[in-house]
Amino acid sequence: MSTISGQRSAAAATLPVAPESNGPSFSITANLLRLFKHIKYENLAAGLSGGVISTMVLHPLDLVKIRFAVSDGLSFRPHYNGILHCMKSIWKVDGIRGLYQGVTPNIWGTGASWGFYFLFYNAIKAYIQESRQSELSAVEHLVSAAEAGILTLCLTNPVWVTKTRLVLQYNAEPDGKQYKGMLDALVKIYRHEGIPGLYRGFLPGLVGTSHAALQFMTYEGLKREQNRYKEMPSEALLSPLEYITMAAISKIFAVATTYPYQVVRARLQDQHSNYSGIVDVIRRTWRNEGMEGFYKGMVPNLVRVIPACCITFLVYENVSRLLLGQYN
Repeated sequence: MSTISGQRSAAAATLPVAPESNGPSFSITANLLRLFKHIKYENLAAGLSGGVISTMVLHPLDLVKIRFAVSDGLSFRPHYNGILHCMKSIWKVDGIRGLYQGVTPNIWGTGASWGFYFLFYNAIKAYIQESRQSELSAVEHLVSAAEAGILTLCLTNPVWVTKTRLVLQYNAEPDGKQYKGMLDALVKIYRHEGIPGLYRGFLPGLVGTSHAALQFMTYEGLKREQNRYKEMPSEALLSPLEYITMAAISKIFAVATTYPYQVVRARLQDQHSNYSGIVDVIRRTWRNEGMEGFYKGMVPNLVRVIPACCITFLVYENVSRLLLGQYN
């Protein structure tokens, strides 16, 4: 972080000097304008495309992952013996519609998240690299990805709360299903719980930005090393198989490192649970389920996120280059 701050301070020093009374505000405005100059909406469109396509294909596995993550013994929750048993049980009761329960906010959330993430990430990278010939270091990629993740989470957290609530509706609930759809859920959550309800799980979500940061740092490093091995420019277009392989490796590394935060966030967002906060979730999960409780749903999560990540990154790399006129 200190390296990046130093680079920004050095770059800011080349800007015209404002009157002393307006110095700090002028510097902030000038730096924001410089950052916005690097915004490319083609990255937003490419990330959105990748997120939507991967979600449409793999949403049922996301539903399974969340149901396993919140499996804490409540009587009205269905009990599943594995991924296939869970999917068969849902299909038997609700058909294909049941497997796509919560898909609308998932499409909005995943599409918007990947779109904004790639938009902010590439803008921050370009901002840091302005007037530099050298490539960004692994730490600079890590920090750029973390900053992009925080900005994206601020915009999308209400959608993720809505998605979690819809996915965790069961036919056996005493009062029936609470929500009719995404808009109905957003309105009811806001009406009954206010803004804090829409931002449940935000703090563990902030912790989760480390997941994407580690993933992007690893992915960028693998791309750079592969191009170096092939004696090509660092941003040269690679083959689909190379993108898929690097996306899979980076995702496995990030999931294995940070998965427990997803369990904590899902349990905080679950309408059936009554936790007082992050510490309460961690304490009760540890007491009742041990370390295993923090990794519930990890297998279906890996089964889902690895192909989802591969699809998203492959679509993004190709669509962004096509829109930016870099596709050869």
